[in-house]
Amino acid sequence: MKNLSDCRVLIVDDAKANIDILVEGLKADHKLSLAMNGEMALQIAARTPPDLVLLDIMMPGMDGYEVCRRLREMPETAEVPIMFLSSLEEVQNKTRGFEAGANDYLTKPFEMPEVKARVRSLLKAKAYSDAVKEQIASELRVARDIQMGMLPHDFSAMEKAYGVEFGAVLEPAREVGGDLYGVCAAAKDRLVVFLGDVSGKGIPASMFMVRAISLARLLARDIIEPELILARLNDELAVDNPSSMFVTFICAVYDPTNGKVTIANGGHCRPVLLRAGESPAWAVKKLGTALGFDEGLTFERTELTLGPGDSLVFYTDGVSEAFNPADECYGDDRLIADTADLSGQSATVLTAELIKKVHAYANGAPQSDDIAIMTLKVQPSPGS
Repeated sequence: MKNLSDCRVLIVDDAKANIDILVEGLKADHKLSLAMNGEMALQIAARTPPDLVLLDIMMPGMDGYEVCRRLREMPETAEVPIMFLSSLEEVQNKTRGFEAGANDYLTKPFEMPEVKARVRSLLKAKAYSDAVKEQIASELRVARDIQMGMLPHDFSAMEKAYGVEFGAVLEPAREVGGDLYGVCAAAKDRLVVFLGDVSGKGIPASMFMVRAISLARLLARDIIEPELILARLNDELAVDNPSSMFVTFICAVYDPTNGKVTIANGGHCRPVLLRAGESPAWAVKKLGTALGFDEGLTFERTELTLGPGDSLVFYTDGVSEAFNPADECYGDDRLIADTADLSGQSATVLTAELIKKVHAYANGAPQSDDIAIMTLKVQPSPGS
């Protein structure tokens, strides 16, 4: 936890006499920054974020209320404690100060021992809060490493064995997320690919994701038909689901001996089918029902055949529902157009370039949902 002597206090007051008193009383215990007006205070806070702000109200130009509001809007100082030191002692003035975002309010003239005690109290609370946040952040980083470690990254062995190419990417909206993908070499003639999206984000979604992906891997080794894999997975998730979470899930089984792909969809985004010389198309017609709601659900199957150079692009709705700063959605039409531009590329390049297009469209807008893309491509014939 941060030592109080290392904490920086920003003193904001247009009266030099008040600044001198506060500096004299606090300089031995804390680091200090000084500002004699609101504009200067905001500039200093942005450049050197303080651990506490002591703020006067009645100042020329920007008053303390407005400074407080702007400090709360700045990412660097949004959670920094603010204490008003003001000669305004009416209840409505104090109320207005707290409504602007202040943590404490002390009226002038003040006694220095009381100021020092309140400063120590606010700094201790912030130091403890910062330590807790750092501990949580550290644990989330470990959780992210564990989660990402559950996803396949090296596909070379399966690519060689099944004559395919894979490209995959996962970008959680938070430290951990609920999107998942996986590949299972179930038999010589059965390569199982799945991708899913758990409801919600963060820790709860990530825990449900771990359960779903673990079960899917086990079921894929023993069950041949993708629709039966989904039915069994749904039953397992629904039977003990006190949080009422659910997951959209798509499962595809590829047979390299004849290029046949069988797909079952549990409420997930429809994958894009890319064939050489043809326009992109949806690989399945129906979305189906998400998993985890009720036991006993059944799922339809779609069969198609992939030839050399054909691809299937699986993705989560973090792609199609990405928004730009104007709050406009990326959408299915743009997805089809962008995949058309990338047709013929390797699975790795196609996946990487597609997510670049999504990021370019978002143009810096905050990522509102987890994003996952996985591309399966049948290796082109030699010389093609």
